[in-house]
Amino acid sequence: MKKWNIAVLGATGAVGQEMLKVLNERKFPVGELKALASASSAGRKLSFGDKEIIVEETTDNSFKGMDFVLGAVSNAMAKRFAPAIVTSGTVFIDNSSAFRLEANVPLVVPQINPEDAFKHNGKIANPNCSTIVTLMAISGIARKVKIEAMTACTYQAVSGAGREGIEELEAQIKAETSGEAKISKVFPCQILSNAIPRIGDELDNGYTTEEMKMQNEGRKILHLPDLNVCCTCVRIPVMRSHSISVQLKLADAMSVEDAKAAIAEAPGCVLVKDIDGRNYPTPLDTTDQDLVYVGRVRRDLLNGDKGLALWCCGDQIRKGAATNCIEIAELLISR
Repeated sequence: MKKWNIAVLGATGAVGQEMLKVLNERKFPVGELKALASASSAGRKLSFGDKEIIVEETTDNSFKGMDFVLGAVSNAMAKRFAPAIVTSGTVFIDNSSAFRLEANVPLVVPQINPEDAFKHNGKIANPNCSTIVTLMAISGIARKVKIEAMTACTYQAVSGAGREGIEELEAQIKAETSGEAKISKVFPCQILSNAIPRIGDELDNGYTTEEMKMQNEGRKILHLPDLNVCCTCVRIPVMRSHSISVQLKLADAMSVEDAKAAIAEAPGCVLVKDIDGRNYPTPLDTTDQDLVYVGRVRRDLLNGDKGLALWCCGDQIRKGAATNCIEIAELLISR
């Protein structure tokens, strides 16, 4: 079996370390493996299966001989190193939002628009985590009936803010039990026992950058340029896995039973019928695995027989980030 040389850019972060874990779990045919990060992390040891790899400082020469670079860094760092990655002949599968809306960069969820991945010019973008989970949940329906509009409310785990978000919630939990002051640096106010209805920077239209991703990325992935999405993103004190409440306006009528059947047939989705007597998933049900769970499928009372409502949950770090990147790489090597 051919082996493929992989570099993980941003290997010491939450998503980067998850990429190493998923590569090992899925038995990706790895040849040489590089863990790349900033100079301050160089020399650190990371686990890859039963082995240890040494973190290297990222430079423009780090990508020579690599087949894939899996990006888990900020927009600024992705833009900084993208030219060197592409020039080296490596395929850059990037988890940041730096290139998602560029016309010549495919934005890919392998279970939804796999053919787009083969139109790349050296860069492929991984969608936003909430976008991935939501579109996975509705992908079966979208294959049957055109979706005209969507209303989505996301309930996002602190893991969406990276390792620092997890650490801030953990610190506030400890402060609660010890009676100490709760410090908020990552989030604009206390996240413990709270819900913060704003993620990202606010735009002129009153929506945030995070909220507009659902429409802008959804249009590109589903090939629906006129799709309208009203989205509200909320941060909640959950460690891991995002949840989304979704309402769909369809071009044609679809029964609830047909919608459930379409969801159950969709690759990567689970239609929840009974989890301890529940017909809906929770973040804990979906943590540390790659399937998107969908439940509470029902008629949307605002749009009659052309409306559907549902609830879905998915692991933000895995399917919402690391695993989707690796599935793109698997898709490319399958050809």
